[in-house]
Amino acid sequence: MTIMIPAWVNGTLQPVEKLDAHLRGLKHKAVSIFVLNRGRVLIQQRAMGKYHTPGLWANSCCTHPEWDEDAIDCAVRRLNEELGITGLYPTHRDQIEYRADVGGGLIEHEVVEVYVADAPDDLALTPNPDEVMATRWVDFYDLCADVARHPDQYTPWLKIYLQQHSSAIFPDMVRAG
Repeated sequence: MTIMIPAWVNGTLQPVEKLDAHLRGLKHKAVSIFVLNRGRVLIQQRAMGKYHTPGLWANSCCTHPEWDEDAIDCAVRRLNEELGITGLYPTHRDQIEYRADVGGGLIEHEVVEVYVADAPDDLALTPNPDEVMATRWVDFYDLCADVARHPDQYTPWLKIYLQQHSSAIFPDMVRAG
């Protein structure tokens, strides 16, 4: 199935096939979600079948909106498709632009709408094995420390979010520490 995502081509937003956007390093729209619970962050290990960064740990969920899809609708859809999560209502935290080499000749140049969602203690997870090979809850500060110690185990975008945008994404956690 060909997925068309919003990307800027010659200064104009146009539908572009997702892989082509990454091969060409085109700036494109994206969505990232952090599911939180009592100072912990839900992270996922990307499935080995992913075409970039397989096996690396990432934020709870991330994706690209389809051409005509609103970012919040995309966030809710992908929480369900990747993790089997329903009933959470993400809150917009920030818009972040970054450019990162994700290996294999692919570039993520994203304009990301970042959301957070507070999860209940009994949140049910049903990860899609085509997307996610593992999940875990980790204390925010333990996550930051582990990313600093073992950066090769984490996706480039998660490192960027934690190192450069923590105060915007996690203001309550950063203040508490």
